Amino acid sequence: MELTLLFVVAALMIGVAVGGVGRAVLVRGRIQAARQQVSQILEGAELEKKELLLQAKSEASQTRNQAERDIRDRRSEIHRQERRHMNREENLGRQTERMQSREQAIIEREKETEKTQKEIEQGKAEGMQRLEAISGLSVPQAQEVLFKKAEDEMTYDLARRFRDLEVEARQKADQQARRIITLAINRLASSVVQENTTNVIPLPSDDMKGRIIGREGRNIRAIEQATGVDVIIDDTPEAVTISCFDPVRRQVARVAMLMLIKDGRIHPARVEDIVERARKEVDEEIWKAGEEAVFESGVRGLSPELITLLGRLKYRYSYGENILQHSVEVSHVAGMMAAELGANQQVAKAGGLLHDIGKALTHEVEGPHAEIGAEVARRYGIPYEVERAIMEHHDDEMGSVEAFLVSAADAVSAARPGVRKDTSEHYVKRLEALESVANSFDGVEKTYAVQAGREVRIMVKPDAVDDVGAAKLAHDVVKKIEETLVYPGQIKVMVIRESRNVEYAR
Repeated sequence: MELTLLFVVAALMIGVAVGGVGRAVLVRGRIQAARQQVSQILEGAELEKKELLLQAKSEASQTRNQAERDIRDRRSEIHRQERRHMNREENLGRQTERMQSREQAIIEREKETEKTQKEIEQGKAEGMQRLEAISGLSVPQAQEVLFKKAEDEMTYDLARRFRDLEVEARQKADQQARRIITLAINRLASSVVQENTTNVIPLPSDDMKGRIIGREGRNIRAIEQATGVDVIIDDTPEAVTISCFDPVRRQVARVAMLMLIKDGRIHPARVEDIVERARKEVDEEIWKAGEEAVFESGVRGLSPELITLLGRLKYRYSYGENILQHSVEVSHVAGMMAAELGANQQVAKAGGLLHDIGKALTHEVEGPHAEIGAEVARRYGIPYEVERAIMEHHDDEMGSVEAFLVSAADAVSAARPGVRKDTSEHYVKRLEALESVANSFDGVEKTYAVQAGREVRIMVKPDAVDDVGAAKLAHDVVKKIEETLVYPGQIKVMVIRESRNVEYAR
């Protein structure tokens, strides 16, 4: 047992000794290998160092060589530039010498030219003297003859050229104008309106005629004085006739007469109330007519006052044609032609609708209706282009395309067969002139031309004109009518001075 332990201990010691020796040998081998590796690394580093040094020297040598080459190139370029500058200086010197020589030559030529000019002027003066002596004309006279001849030739050439251009333009424009106007007319067709200066009022019975006349004719006089119309009661059964050249007055009288007949109570005080109600009703009809015309023509932005004036044209006629219907028609035609030509369609339509607006005021304002209409348009803020179309629609020269289109549309609307009758227009103008003459005197309150212009009824202010003054006024009006107007037959002037005292029993 002990031997075994000893052997085991001995074996362990031997193993430990052998292991230590082996580890020492292994450590020495590793150290030796590490030394060899370090030696190899150092050798490699040395070799790399040498290579880097050689490479650096090579690059430095190349850089130095390149720098030397650049320096040489720079020096050679500087030398070339110096030679070019020297050549330029030499060329400038030679050019300066040539310029000096040319300048000297020019100076000499100028002297020769001045000398030659003097000789030419002298020769020209001698030649002009000879020409004047031969022709018998002075220089200004000869110039005038030449200018006149040249002017005549140029005028002839311009006239011939203008004629050729005019013929060519007319040939091209006529066909286009016919197409546009025909298209506009075909797109718009309206009925023909004939003017009537009388209205026939049907009566429920012939007894109503006596009630309309009244005791001693006071009712019929009250109706005529309040409305300014002429009430004709003849043998026509169950009918009375209202005659007046002013359609607005005639309409008021017609409405008032129908109201009186329906009411049955006819006396002077009642007549005045009914006539006032009739005027209000007619004013409403005028407003509606103006609104309908504006809506139908498609014109926007008109003031209420202008729409009212437009509605008054419903009761106005020109050569037998209703002016409001004519204005709407002109608006449509002008707008269609403006759309075809690329002009301002809204300006053309507004100008067509308002071109005769001045006729609504011809009773109140003197002057051509075109000027009155332009003033009305300016007063109510209508654009200048539309105002120009209204002002120029009867002129020979128009300032804008839209004004020309409105004038053309006006002529197209008036040229349709059966539209206008010349006698009616002159008739209306004659009656208006009669009323204008009477209204020109002081103290006149109302004036009505009746009986187709054969009678003028003048209502005067009783506090401004006495009985003697009324007689003198009738004489003065007759004298002025005879001096200023042309009329067939004779005209009766009636001055009415009426005083009323009204009291109320309570």
